[in-house]
Amino acid sequence: MTNSSSSKKHGQDQPELSGPTPKSQRTKMGKSEDNDKKNLGKKLKDVEISVPIVYGNIAFWLGKKASEYQSHKWTVYVRGATNEDLGAVIKRVVFQLHSSFNNPTRVVESPPFELSEAGWGEFEVAITLYFHSDVCDKPLNLYHHLKLYPEDENSSMSAKKPVVVEFYDEIVFPDPSEAFLSRLQSHPAVNLPRLPPGLTLPPPVPVEDASKRRKGDTKDHSLSQWFTNFSEADELLQLAAARQQVQAHIAKLRRQINLIDGQHQQFKSSSDQ
Repeated sequence: MTNSSSSKKHGQDQPELSGPTPKSQRTKMGKSEDNDKKNLGKKLKDVEISVPIVYGNIAFWLGKKASEYQSHKWTVYVRGATNEDLGAVIKRVVFQLHSSFNNPTRVVESPPFELSEAGWGEFEVAITLYFHSDVCDKPLNLYHHLKLYPEDENSSMSAKKPVVVEFYDEIVFPDPSEAFLSRLQSHPAVNLPRLPPGLTLPPPVPVEDASKRRKGDTKDHSLSQWFTNFSEADELLQLAAARQQVQAHIAKLRRQINLIDGQHQQFKSSSDQ
């Protein structure tokens, strides 16, 4: 994507986003409307499919090459939480940039779903996800505040270390169609539930010609070294929770010991009398 005119920095009254959100963030999609024209099979009641995603931006300061209106190169994106290909679920992504950009509405028709530009200002990017017909007929709107500058105003900018802001979300699809579940039952980007006993799924039908698709995962992406590893974040959260439980148990045992010691002292005092 070629560089365009710089954005204007605006929306200063909006809170700045920083760091990944907790993994409890979940966005539940509305149930798709029935459409007789779509041969998607029946809906699976009381079944949910979740797709973990990460959206955010990475911004590099241009250092000595920076100018008044071109101080940073940045990339805004939507990726799989473990860098898996989201193209099996998401059909296209629309990025709505600030109006000062040439062609501010940018449509990305295939993964990786990302947009690179250059500028000097921070602004809110509207990100709209459109899904394949057997997934959901309703789009999902996300909003991301593009960050170019470090949170700490006293820290110096570096041309080698970018500013990275990422947010985790799980898109939940209730009552999925048999076609959706059949097509993605072994896809690594999708979390599938335990299926009802005796359920037989129809043969999977691809949504596009596999021979014409380009590789859509971001495991070997040029920016992947800066991506947040949310699997490790999960482990850290679990360790922190376990530590709190251990500390609470230790505190309970100490209270019990103190209570027993107190009773022992009372018994000893009454025996001495």
